[in-house]
Amino acid sequence: MSDDLGTPNLRLERQGPIAWCVIDRPGARNAFTPAMYFGLKRAVMLVNTDPELRALVITGVGDVFAPGGDLGGRHEPEESFPDVGGQDVLPFLAIRDSQAPVIAAVNGICQAGGLLVAMMADIAVASDRATFRIPELLRGIPDATYAAALPAHVGLAMARDLLFSARSFDAAEALKMGLLSRVVPHEDLRDAASEAARQVLRTAPMARAQVKRMLNERYGLIDYQTMFWALEHSEEPREGMRAFMEKRPPTWVHPDL
Repeated sequence: MSDDLGTPNLRLERQGPIAWCVIDRPGARNAFTPAMYFGLKRAVMLVNTDPELRALVITGVGDVFAPGGDLGGRHEPEESFPDVGGQDVLPFLAIRDSQAPVIAAVNGICQAGGLLVAMMADIAVASDRATFRIPELLRGIPDATYAAALPAHVGLAMARDLLFSARSFDAAEALKMGLLSRVVPHEDLRDAASEAARQVLRTAPMARAQVKRMLNERYGLIDYQTMFWALEHSEEPREGMRAFMEKRPPTWVHPDL
């Protein structure tokens, strides 16, 4: 496979056996286009097929890791649009199931699909400046990956809190609740992510794959059918995205709120 991930907004850098996938779309605060989501999936496929590579680290530029999908529906002219649709564009299960270790180096704002990338990675290392949020329900999106994965990370009560309130929280709270496993000073993030990859690569790959499979069984069913039906047929995601673009509350919010 080529190191070209199909979009100028993802940059692949090789450092010995470790590949770095850098989310680099500062003009849109690193918001994912469909081609970028699929490009992450291609990066995972690359480290699993290239004999010179053993692990993948995903990080962002500036003060943003990733805020999720571009709700404005924008894309870049130089992107090659994926020849698949729906859930096949999304990288989350590819990250979860990757035999090659995937490390998330969360350098800043991490929300929505960006946080799913970090959660599905084998190890998420966050800067002490990182902040987090799960805003899908504010936009009318019944996200199937979060509904399945978040309780496995933080427990049912905390999953309800984070999903239903859509509140922001910092790296210290994310570490305390078990959403991620390591928080380091911002200036040490790159070295800490590289060390995490090296540590995982010291373990036996076949045994690690079996343990990973057993761990992934805790996630349960990811109901993409319901999620994509709502995205296609429900008025709520359309109204949520219009309200976001128009910088107003959606119509389901009571005027007194």
